[in-house]
Amino acid sequence: MFGGYYLLILIIGIASFAVSARLKSKFEYYSRVHLRNGMSGAEIATKMLHDNGIYDVRVISTPGRLTDHYNPADKTVNLSEAVYNERNAAAAAVAAHEVGHAVQHATAYSALQLRSKLVPVTNIASQLSMPLLFIGILMGAVVKMGIGWYIAVAGFGLMAIATVFSLITLPVEYDASNRALAWLKNKNMLTPQEYDGAQDSLKWAARTYLVAAIGAVATLLYYGLMLFGGRSRD
Repeated sequence: MFGGYYLLILIIGIASFAVSARLKSKFEYYSRVHLRNGMSGAEIATKMLHDNGIYDVRVISTPGRLTDHYNPADKTVNLSEAVYNERNAAAAAVAAHEVGHAVQHATAYSALQLRSKLVPVTNIASQLSMPLLFIGILMGAVVKMGIGWYIAVAGFGLMAIATVFSLITLPVEYDASNRALAWLKNKNMLTPQEYDGAQDSLKWAARTYLVAAIGAVATLLYYGLMLFGGRSRD
């Protein structure tokens, strides 16, 4: 029972590590492709906001590496220190991508709105799903006996919510990248070489979310078969 689960986790872990390592190497490489226009990530983010008619979003620097994100609660584009200050293809890609989320917010992009609504319940679901599943399994959920089965089903339901969140994240992230790349190209912000670097960087960043979503779906299916497959309840 657990052997198959651990093998699944191992495979997903290896895939996640490989994609993350590739993403890191891509960003390091494109960080050496300096922009001919000389603009920093912060300047690119600010220009993209203004070009989209957005003036109530602040661009700020946040500590760490690859900590870039858009916060819809306080309307801030948070760029890691390197992205905020650097003037290269990788910084341009990340800055424009995060502004892509701000544009989604400003235009009431439905997938982003749904994702934002799910954040509170997903945080709870992510913390409780596995403990409930393991408690239920230890109490006899696999053979569909008594309260253990119901506890495990509750954990499975919470895991399903977290999985839905991972799936909704995919179109949100891909759409933000598409918005970023379209703006970079239409406004002639980058040379062809710089644009290719930005595009490649965002492609690998998106794959991290894809691997995470595949892992979430695979894990959900595993526990679904464990709980609901096989012989019926007594």
